[in-house]
Amino acid sequence: MDSRIQLELSRTDPAIPFRASSSHRHHTWAKTFHSLPELYLQPRSTDEIQKIVNIARKCRRRVVVVGCGHSPSDLTCTSSWMVNLDHYNALLNVDTESRRVVMQAGIRLYDLIARLREHGLAMPNLGSIDNQSIAGALATATHGSSTRHGILSQSVVGLKIVLANGQMISCAPKKNEELFRAALVSLGALGIIIEVTFQTIPAFKLEWIQNLVSIDDIMEQWDQSLWTQKEFTRIWWMPYMKSAIRWSANKTDKDLRPPPSNWWSGSVGFHTYNFLLYLAHWFPRILPFVEKFAMNVQYGFKNGVGPSAVQEGQSGLLMNCIFSQFVNEWAIPLERGPEAITRLSAWFHGDQAGSRIPFNAQGMYIHAPIEVRVSDTSYTTPRPYLDNTAPDGPTLYLNATLYRPFGHDPPCRERYYQGFEWLMKELGGRPHWAKNFSTVSKQEFHTMYPDLKEWLRIRNEVDPEGMFVGDWHRRLLLPEDEGRGLFPLEEKKVMTNPAKAGGLDWTGYLPNSTRSPQSSEESFDLMHGSEAEKSSMLESKP
Repeated sequence: MDSRIQLELSRTDPAIPFRASSSHRHHTWAKTFHSLPELYLQPRSTDEIQKIVNIARKCRRRVVVVGCGHSPSDLTCTSSWMVNLDHYNALLNVDTESRRVVMQAGIRLYDLIARLREHGLAMPNLGSIDNQSIAGALATATHGSSTRHGILSQSVVGLKIVLANGQMISCAPKKNEELFRAALVSLGALGIIIEVTFQTIPAFKLEWIQNLVSIDDIMEQWDQSLWTQKEFTRIWWMPYMKSAIRWSANKTDKDLRPPPSNWWSGSVGFHTYNFLLYLAHWFPRILPFVEKFAMNVQYGFKNGVGPSAVQEGQSGLLMNCIFSQFVNEWAIPLERGPEAITRLSAWFHGDQAGSRIPFNAQGMYIHAPIEVRVSDTSYTTPRPYLDNTAPDGPTLYLNATLYRPFGHDPPCRERYYQGFEWLMKELGGRPHWAKNFSTVSKQEFHTMYPDLKEWLRIRNEVDPEGMFVGDWHRRLLLPEDEGRGLFPLEEKKVMTNPAKAGGLDWTGYLPNSTRSPQSSEESFDLMHGSEAEKSSMLESKP
């Protein structure tokens, strides 16, 4: 361990552990990015978290908080300090009368769901997976698929955050509201969210069914009952077959009935599908056949009717992400959905004039399905500054997934995502923060988010030295020159290189983190500690 770190540790209370490893290798779930942090820390108490932050400030280190790493971008990559809260995961309080629960922010969603069930409670909504920590799911505006629910932060009624000065601060809709709105979608750039107060509902069971329908039927029902007939609905669009799988569900009191299984939905189907996608790297023309295989064999439809089941609420909302993948999901106003699907379909089938997308799709074959989901946070107050949903009505999400069979990137990715993102931007879309968007400029983000300046103002107040800022934030959100250049603790990317396991090895450094030779250690820390104390100005305004 670095001598500077050892020195600072010697000045702290030894009864508060500093649980650090220097051998951890981080990678995203999809293995799209890898990085080697200087230290990997897993605190188990608030005192330990505050100790980490204080020593990081004194030793001039950046801090990145990571959960399961499900975001396939380089958002969580660092060569500095990485904090994981898997052991900071207690359910602190359950009020069964108000149905409000208080939890430590490292709790994984699958653990939270199980513990809530013991008290007869449930989360109102959930995305497609439950492996994230609650803090990570909130930080990137995770959502499910229902016009009766918004993004997950819609159910948050209070947060506690450890800021760069090592102090803990609380925020809620009527307490430090600006910080609350910034932290509901924080992108990991404000501090370490350590506690979440969450509004739950009574536990429920869910009855769902899948049907195979034509995309024309989907379009016909779009403005009628497609998204409102049942509480939860999502679509998997198969563009080459011009068909879609419609999954819909309602709460029920029926007895549990597990979904049917067959040998194709197990390991045989998994490896067959993976091999076919791998083969398509060299023979992309087989992808329409692969799409048909996935629909008719793996999903097991007969005369358009697919499987159904009655499951515990959250279990019924989950889906299997199957393989390592790139995901490029955008939020557009729900009413623009038919136009988006019609134009994308024309583009995929070689009708560039009909698609009005200025990128040639000749010889381009994509992976299926394209996931189509909905949400509505338009009626929620206070609204997160970086909420990517439509502010005045329901939102449609289109997710252009590309699988990475055996860790290999698909050859169509660059052209596919260029055309897809171009259309999404034309239709007033905004990308999902945790996904693999690639053509959005900083200027475009500032146009897409009128409240981004407010988020940046709050961010700069609570973290004036940039302890929680990385290359991803600077590249996409932070102005190039704020009159002072980079933040003192901001991390810059040095390079990326192909990784042996697939994806990219990411390396960074902190160019402005050196101490001033004219300052003693004590005066240096006093100066920067007092600078960070500016966060105290965030107390509630009358």
